[in-house]
Amino acid sequence: MGRGGVGIVTRKEVAELAGVSEATVSRVFNGVGPMKEETKQRVLQAAKTLNYHPNAIAQSFARRRSGNLGIVLPYVPKVHIFSTYYFSEVLSGIGEAVKQKGYDMLLMFRSPGEESDYSSLFRSQKVDACVILGATDSPGERSELKKLEAAGHPFCLVNQHFSGERFCEVDADHEEGSRKAVKHLVERGYRQIAFLNGSPQFSNSGDRLRGYKKAMHESGLLPAVAAGEVQVPGHLYYEGNYSRTSGYRAAAALKPHLDRVDAVFVANDRMATGLMQGLREVGIQVGRDLAIVGYDDSDTARVTDPPLTSVAVPFYEMGKLAAEKLLDRLAAPESAAEPCFQVRLKTELVVRQSCMTSK
Repeated sequence: MGRGGVGIVTRKEVAELAGVSEATVSRVFNGVGPMKEETKQRVLQAAKTLNYHPNAIAQSFARRRSGNLGIVLPYVPKVHIFSTYYFSEVLSGIGEAVKQKGYDMLLMFRSPGEESDYSSLFRSQKVDACVILGATDSPGERSELKKLEAAGHPFCLVNQHFSGERFCEVDADHEEGSRKAVKHLVERGYRQIAFLNGSPQFSNSGDRLRGYKKAMHESGLLPAVAAGEVQVPGHLYYEGNYSRTSGYRAAAALKPHLDRVDAVFVANDRMATGLMQGLREVGIQVGRDLAIVGYDDSDTARVTDPPLTSVAVPFYEMGKLAAEKLLDRLAAPESAAEPCFQVRLKTELVVRQSCMTSK
């Protein structure tokens, strides 16, 4: 039916109102070929006036694209990944960008240690581009990513970078975030500051360790040794896997050294809350007997007892920016020849009661 009716508006009607051919309407909505801006705006205005909505499936065929942005997530049994602060924030940011760009999200899971075959996602034409979360720096992972790069498949890493590579990535400045956290403890009078880090297979664990070392060295608390490297004494360094359980277990490892530790910087809030629970069970009151600073500034940081000082990371913005830049790159094929984008966002220290007692 026509403009005054209630039926489905056709491409022909849009063309008539805009004074162009049906082929021109198709090119506007499929993003195909050169187009005068004036013509494009005339077609878009006609479509808006008529409330015209192009067929998504037909558009996909015309573009030779699926219309899907793939999101690769790690699958960990018994872990409710969508309820974890990091993944929920990043996915929310990606979802916002995908909605704005007219794409859909396709979630794909892989088990830890499982051989990654990212190229198969593109071979099957399930996705036009993909955002990879939870990538680890292993030889197999690096090899698969280099295959994607060599094939020209668009992808972006979030919260992970690979030294020596030029993959597209959106990350946060975890080194500076960690440095600020430890400096804050030093400024409050703490000197024997331990560090509970996450898994070394993640680049942000290395970034946080460098930030910790830098702050301790700048404050004169850890000397540099051969080749300028700062070594951390065993009683000041602990490792978990970013889970609450590993933080709880770290309390037992820390207990024999509490006479030589007055503060702990923890690489994420989940481990920090586990550590606080474990310390509470052996009679240590955080904020009074020991200071703790976490990382991520998750919702949990606001409700711990005492509330947890933490480093805020813009995970939502990281996800949104990764999807936006990746889809923008997809929309401009000529950009494939340009160097990949590598963005690092700032973090911010949020001070609460877990380290309020000055030494």
